[in-house]
Parts: sequence; structure tokens; C-alpha cells
Amino acid sequence: MLRTALSAAGDSPGYPPALGTRELRVAAAGWLRRRLGVSVGDPLAADPSVIPTIGSKELVALMPTLLGLREGTVVIPEVAYPTYEVGAVLSGLAVRRSDTPPDDAAGVVLVWLNSPGNPHGRVLSDDELRTWAAWGRAHAVPVVADECYATLGWDVQPRSLLHPEVAGEDHSGLLAVHSLSKQSTAAGYRAGLLSGDPALVRQIWEVRRHLGLLVPGPVQAAMTAALADDAHVDAQRERYRARRERLAAAVRATGARIDHSEAGLYLWVTRDEDCWATVDWLAGLGIVPAPGSFYGPAGARHVRMALTATDERIDAAVRRLTA
Repeated sequence: MLRTALSAAGDSPGYPPALGTRELRVAAAGWLRRRLGVSVGDPLAADPSVIPTIGSKELVALMPTLLGLREGTVVIPEVAYPTYEVGAVLSGLAVRRSDTPPDDAAGVVLVWLNSPGNPHGRVLSDDELRTWAAWGRAHAVPVVADECYATLGWDVQPRSLLHPEVAGEDHSGLLAVHSLSKQSTAAGYRAGLLSGDPALVRQIWEVRRHLGLLVPGPVQAAMTAALADDAHVDAQRERYRARRERLAAAVRATGARIDHSEAGLYLWVTRDEDCWATVDWLAGLGIVPAPGSFYGPAGARHVRMALTATDERIDAAVRRLTA
């Protein structure tokens, strides 16, 4: 489906709209409402509430720059995707790791949330999300939620920061980042979305268009098709679910423990030892995980095992773990 839409739009010699085509914005708003219960109002309004991005990673890395932040501190999760820190460092900002709102807000200019979390699959509760939203608004600090795994809840149903039971009736001070990489197996397309506070979205859109950060026209067409179709998302989700069940059972059979991992595409595994010792053990079985220390000091006794390998590779890992 994505390839068909991409190919059909291949004759695309002009510059694509940084704002996104009308069709894409309508499809994105429909997806947010249908899948996440989030309303962004009129997607064709003068002040944009949802725009396409070149995947989500570049958006994460450039967020402080796009918001014009030049000094201060960015708050990121204790265990976090490294690009939040990279983006802060590139903008000359300091980084503070915290899973709760700081008592002292002095100097804080941006907050990153990640739910479901990468690498550990932790899902923030509605109360936690509401607390962060209220804190950000009280201190005039934008709160941005990376929700790339929002459709992949297993033991719990993830909630968007923009959901009305969290944000209320408006999205002031709040943004959410989404991606088609996982739910549509479209990482190579570099297809993402930004939605939320129209004032912040507009600012980011204005800067992006001047920087030439434009999603190619054929990719926008593929995104439109993908966001309007739930069947392929549900089919891929079932593949991930089946892989997760097989791999988790094999990991637990070795005596290792899986923490969090209630959503997303990873198992957060520990044997209560330094992560590099666990890496060595798994490497000896021909299995290569990511060491938890890559994601911050608090991850030093875990490794991340991914569900993104093929079924054949997952089954091979299961056999090696249970041999």
C-alpha cells in the first residue's frame, strides 16, 4: 500500500509543502482522533495543529533549535533515547535527567517525555502526564511527548499527552511527536508527525520551511495512505505481539528478569549484574542486545532486546536461549 502510493506520486518535480498536503493533514488529524482519541481541531486552519516531519529523530534532535532555545536546561527521562540529550548539546543547553517535575524550575526551557519509553517500554500514567502538563504550563516551559510507540501497548493502553483527559480542552504548551517507522514498518520512508499547541507548531513549521526540512511529495502521499488505513497497522502489531510472547518466555526461562516493557518494541532485561556482563553472556549465544548504559546511568544493569528482527531471527534467538 505504501509502495503503491509512493510510486503513484513519483512524478513530483516541484517543492513539496512544508505544511503538508491538504490530504495528509486531514489523514493525520483523522488518525490522531481515531487511534489516540486526540482532536487537533481543523487540520486546514491558518495556524497548523499538525505537520509532517522527516521521521521523528531529526525532529527530536532539532527541537531546541526549532524552538529558538539558546540557554538553559532540557529535562529528559532518567533512562532515555540518546537523541534528546544530543539535541540539547547541539544547541548548547544543559541536560537534567528526571522522571518527576523538578522542584526548582529555574533555567528549565524544555521537557521531553517518552511514553511508551525507549528503551524500557514504561508507560506514564494519566496522573503523571497531567502532573507534567500542569508543571510545564505553570512555568511556561514547553512539554514535548515522544509517542512513537503509542499504538503498541501490550499490558496497558498508552495515553497521549494531548488526550483531553490529560491536556483538557486545549493543547497550550504541549506537543506530541509520532512516527510511521514502527507502526507501518516505514523507517526507510522517514515519515513523522508533530502536533499540539498551534502557536508552537507554527513556530516550528516556519523555521523548518526556511531550513528546507521538507518531506518529499511521494512520501507525503505514502503517509496519507498509511494514516488512513488501520488494517496494516493491526497486522504488524500482531507480528510484534507474537514475537514478544516467544522472546519474553525464552528470556524468563533463563532466569533473567524483564522490567517494565508493558508497551513498545523492546524487552528491558536484567540479570542483576552490570549490563556489559549481560551483553557478553548474550553475545556468547549469538544474540546482540543494546547495553542499558547507552540510555543513561540508570540503565547500567539492563540490556535492551528488540522485537524488530525478522520472525526467523527471533525464533533463532529463542532456540539459543532455551537450548
